[in-house]
Amino acid sequence: MSLPRLAVLCDYPEENWPSMDLCAEMLCRHLSADHSDSVRAARICPTYRKRASRVPWLGKHKAAQNLDRLLNRFWDYPRYLRRYVGEYDCFHLCDHSYAHLVHELPAQHTGVQCHDLDTFRCLLEPRLNPRPRWFRLMARRILAGLQKAALVFYVSVSTRQQIEKYGLVDPSKLVYAPDGIAPEFASTPVEEESNVVPAELDGRPYLLHVGSCIPRKRIDVLLDVFARVRAWHPDLMLVQVGGSWTASQQKQIEHLDIGTSLIQLRGLDRKALAEFYRRAALVLQPSEAEGFGLPVVEALACGSIVVASDIPVLREVGGEAAVYCPLGDVEAWVHTVCRLIESPAMAPDRSLRLAHAQQFTWAAQASTIVNAYQRLLQE
Repeated sequence: MSLPRLAVLCDYPEENWPSMDLCAEMLCRHLSADHSDSVRAARICPTYRKRASRVPWLGKHKAAQNLDRLLNRFWDYPRYLRRYVGEYDCFHLCDHSYAHLVHELPAQHTGVQCHDLDTFRCLLEPRLNPRPRWFRLMARRILAGLQKAALVFYVSVSTRQQIEKYGLVDPSKLVYAPDGIAPEFASTPVEEESNVVPAELDGRPYLLHVGSCIPRKRIDVLLDVFARVRAWHPDLMLVQVGGSWTASQQKQIEHLDIGTSLIQLRGLDRKALAEFYRRAALVLQPSEAEGFGLPVVEALACGSIVVASDIPVLREVGGEAAVYCPLGDVEAWVHTVCRLIESPAMAPDRSLRLAHAQQFTWAAQASTIVNAYQRLLQE
């Protein structure tokens, strides 16, 4: 009997969502390395087509880039998939924000990884997340695709609780498949360590934040905390990796007069990011909401001391290995950060941090996904 064929549908790399690209890469890697005797997996992703962003006078505007994203997601990708419908037994979408693709596939043999509910906030909490009508229509189509899928893989118990709170998906479809840690994130370098740390640091201690600068990341708290802590530790720097300051954040930086003590980096590979984790005095995660909180477990795997918001999902992934502060309580954050900078031994033991992180593996996630599709095909 031939092996079942599984198509892994990936995000366009041009969208620059490193966490989604990582999920797809790790899944494909472990399907090939660990499950080649039970499933034939193939990575699926069409070529990204630039249209509006190629127009000289228009291309640099965000509206042109967003138009290209919409056309690629809702026109090109669905048309591209139609040729593969009969070639695979099951289809796996790595990113729930691509769930509109389920409408082009045999839904009874399709699964979607759900990382959070951000895509649907304009529908679930319209007063808190007002969006134009066209955006709500897009979100409804994506949500309808998620609800249509036979399997929905959730990455944290908190994500499942949110799904159930809003009654989005039949609970019988839900499968727990937490994220993992890439091999580069380790307490010692996988390969010889290269000097990627900017010259501006010049051996100075720094706090590290990894992620985007969208509102739920609470960069406002991060900046306020850093400014207060820096008053006690003038040599301290703040390194932000992966985001881009918004206009309001830039104003806050100017108001706090901390611009010369900030470094923002994008496009780091995992080896370089791991080096930043290992060298950081502390890794801060002041988010008010997360789907999983991958930087927390990556940092712990590198032996870093992590201070995170005391919210259920970060408690879930950080366990006893991280330190927690009340959400948005700048005073408490300042006190905790200063205490740990001055007395790192007060943090959870390094051996506990490393051991806790090891329970999250991409290999385990891949096994869960394979087993779920095998059961689905037997029904």
